[in-house]
Amino acid sequence: MAVIVRPTPSPRPYPAVVGSFLRARRLVQRNLLVYRHSWMVIFSGFFEPLFYLLGIGYGLGTIVGDVELSDGRLVTYAAFVAPALLAQSTMNGAISETIFNVFFKLNFEKVYDAILVTPLGIGDIALGELMWAMIRATIYAVAFVGVMWVMGLLISPWAVLALPATLFCSLAFCAAGLATSTFLRTVQDFDLPFGLIIMPMFLFSGTFFPIGIYPEPIQWAVQVTPLYHCVELLRGLTTGVVGWSLLVHVAYLGVFGSVAMVIARRRLATKLIK
Repeated sequence: MAVIVRPTPSPRPYPAVVGSFLRARRLVQRNLLVYRHSWMVIFSGFFEPLFYLLGIGYGLGTIVGDVELSDGRLVTYAAFVAPALLAQSTMNGAISETIFNVFFKLNFEKVYDAILVTPLGIGDIALGELMWAMIRATIYAVAFVGVMWVMGLLISPWAVLALPATLFCSLAFCAAGLATSTFLRTVQDFDLPFGLIIMPMFLFSGTFFPIGIYPEPIQWAVQVTPLYHCVELLRGLTTGVVGWSLLVHVAYLGVFGSVAMVIARRRLATKLIK
């Protein structure tokens, strides 16, 4: 009887995590090729926070006047609102990519079913979509930081760290959006995360006024949201209110994003493995 002896697989020339990144970049390349013919979709998403800055930061700011920071300094209302809108810009890029596009790829286009016949696994798909969404969020962040610089709204030398800080924000929002998209069943389900979570979070996480005006229980509820930590982190860097508390915001966003990523990967496995 003939015996088939399978050759012993040679050891990988790099750690498994590096291999996953290398495979995941193929999904990033795929998304880049798709958007090559629809770049206007990405371009248009940048303007919403810019309009808020012009309409509320400068328009309403002429009535509000200066705002007192926690260290006692006074800044213009536009300088107070701009870093919060930078956080919103990052959130918009992350959410648009992960909730909308991933939902349609997962439920209608069946893109991931096709990808799974390639060497890419579910973990690689989750990582690839995370990387691509972070790239889109970073594009928005870079553009908005440029606007703030031109308008003179970066009033502290610490502002050079604002752009790297947005990476932690995008990680948290991209992972959360990826996890959320796996729970949505129909297009009508979009109303739940956008109407009950994202919009209230945008309005009440210290974007337009300090959360100190709320009763204490509501302040605690606001401090659970990732957008609050993004706003406080970026506002501290762009206005120069720097302290150890900024590291707490960074740690929160890192832990939040990591937990959300674990949930997203497990949920993708549940949806794709039948």
